[in-house]
Amino acid sequence: QVQLVESGGGSVQSGGSLRLSCIASEYTYGYYMAWFRQAPGKEREGVAAIDSTGSTTYAHSVKGRFTISKDSAKNTLYLHMNSLKPEDTAMYYCAADTRNWMLLDIYTYWGQGTQVTVSS
Repeated sequence: QVQLVESGGGSVQSGGSLRLSCIASEYTYGYYMAWFRQAPGKEREGVAAIDSTGSTTYAHSVKGRFTISKDSAKNTLYLHMNSLKPEDTAMYYCAADTRNWMLLDIYTYWGQGTQVTVSS
């Protein structure tokens, strides 16, 4: 069973940047991985996904501002977030699966989340 641990969250002002990291407990080559977020009172939504070939998918709301990447040698998934907005405030989760769910909220393995707060 894959265990995922996120880090890198914090508080930033609007327009700022953060880099989230997600370390997996085992080799993730061949896994499909993604970042999701959930704001208070809202459903969890897919932010960005990356497949085993490195092909990426982004939610419309973050396209051009966020970049997902992975370092399989380090078992680490990243989310580079630029031009942050107050509406990006949420708990961010990483997820992994052997199947390609893209931005669907049905991945098998989930981390505990890291909080991102963007102030105006």
